[in-house]
Amino acid sequence: PSPLGRNFYYITILRDPVSRYLSEWRHVQRGATWKASLHVCDGRSPTTEELPSCYTGDDWSGCSLQEFMDCPYNLANNRQVRMLSDLSLVGCYNLSVMPEEQRNKVLLDSAKENLKRMAFFGLTEFQRKTQYLFEKTFNMNFISPFTQYNSTRASSVEIDEQTQQRIEALNFLDMELYDYAKDLFLQRYQYMRQKEHQEARRKRQEQRKILRARQART
Repeated sequence: PSPLGRNFYYITILRDPVSRYLSEWRHVQRGATWKASLHVCDGRSPTTEELPSCYTGDDWSGCSLQEFMDCPYNLANNRQVRMLSDLSLVGCYNLSVMPEEQRNKVLLDSAKENLKRMAFFGLTEFQRKTQYLFEKTFNMNFISPFTQYNSTRASSVEIDEQTQQRIEALNFLDMELYDYAKDLFLQRYQYMRQKEHQEARRKRQEQRKILRARQART
């Protein structure tokens, strides 16, 4: 609870890592930048040596997918794990603090733990289930049902098997996190459905008891 007596809940929506990566590439290709993001960690922003830029000039507009994949400092790589984890555990953006393999494990474990502790998270590939879980978690209803859009900017990009594998390799932490998230999400969904069915059954039993009692009195 905050000093004002309000409760704040952390929520997030995860997306299939390959689709998310392609979507970010298309976004960057059209001129999007994150220059306003300070990437503050442990009270400071990373130095240019810790986080070099992938491009010179004002933006990276017009970059090819190959160029996007080739930049080793591209923050699109494993973005979901990085944004869900506690970067201070690995020395923020200073890659010399610990070996890469250890760093990856700490980041992934941290992202999984933080995701598990969130009040709610959804998956873009399960819009209706995401809506159901949100409504049951926070005891509220949306005016209209969520729509499943399978036609997106990412889906319009045709890539070959080799490129698919390259993107998966660049986002291997996100791939593992997403598998974990999907399993946890479906577990929570099934739990909520069972809970709803049990509650409905209990109400029906109570109504039958009330009806039998009325019939007995008459």
